[in-house]
Amino acid sequence: MNKKFSVKMAIVGTLASAMSPFIALAQAGAPPAGVTDVESLFSYIHAFFNSSIPILISMAVLYFVWSVFRYVGAGDNPEKRAEGAKLMVYAVVSIFVMVSVWGLVNILVNTFGLSNVIPPFPKVPTIP
Repeated sequence: MNKKFSVKMAIVGTLASAMSPFIALAQAGAPPAGVTDVESLFSYIHAFFNSSIPILISMAVLYFVWSVFRYVGAGDNPEKRAEGAKLMVYAVVSIFVMVSVWGLVNILVNTFGLSNVIPPFPKVPTIP
């Protein structure tokens, strides 16, 4: 097996194991009855994004640590050290962007008094 395939399989395995509690509906706040209407669909989507943001940030931190190991492990090879430094910069920028956007959204939500509660979906009138 080549090295790129092994890295890709490690990433897929990590994602699959990290998301398995969500797939098994073991996350808090997920509706127990399944998707029955639009409101419960929005609830599932909200729960998915709330659980995926910390996972993405932790993956970016792990990528940064991996790039530090590549930088240190390059030894005196200047090309590999430059590549490791470039990967570290990408990781730091991605972490900064993710945390900044997440913080900006929370600042806007708290400033304008918005809540995380999904408004009730209007019911379709029925003929008696």
